[in-house]
Amino acid sequence: MKKVILLVLFSFIGIILISAQEEGKQKLSPEDFKKKQAAFLTEKAELTTEEAARFLPVYFELQDKKRNINRGAWAEVKRARSEKLSEAQYESLITRLIDARIGSDKLEKAYLSRFKNILSCEKIFKVQAAEMRFHRDMLKEFGRKGGCPRD
Repeated sequence: MKKVILLVLFSFIGIILISAQEEGKQKLSPEDFKKKQAAFLTEKAELTTEEAARFLPVYFELQDKKRNINRGAWAEVKRARSEKLSEAQYESLITRLIDARIGSDKLEKAYLSRFKNILSCEKIFKVQAAEMRFHRDMLKEFGRKGGCPRD
């Protein structure tokens, strides 16, 4: 369960990194981010060229679907920060945020069977570990460059 929560958290972080924009700061376009991530996952998970060619489109399809779920959740969080909500509204918001995480987790689980048709479970595990490492490294890089938005 902790791994799933970490994956969801890192997915949120990935979205933040992709959309990070600060005037005068170097930014990474979504395409560049995806290319960098693909290269990193391929190397760290030791994917062959054929495995990467088959796996990465499915992987990024999942990431896009999760990003759409997460965008909706983040929009609600932004709205809640700018408005004064009642206790009942906060309760409803928290429930919707949890539902978004559950939806993201269900997508992840549904895609696992597709992943297993392409890669061994060992390589799927290596991809997940590499994904977490990639997001950690990107956060460090953006932190050094000052490119990560701050509230």
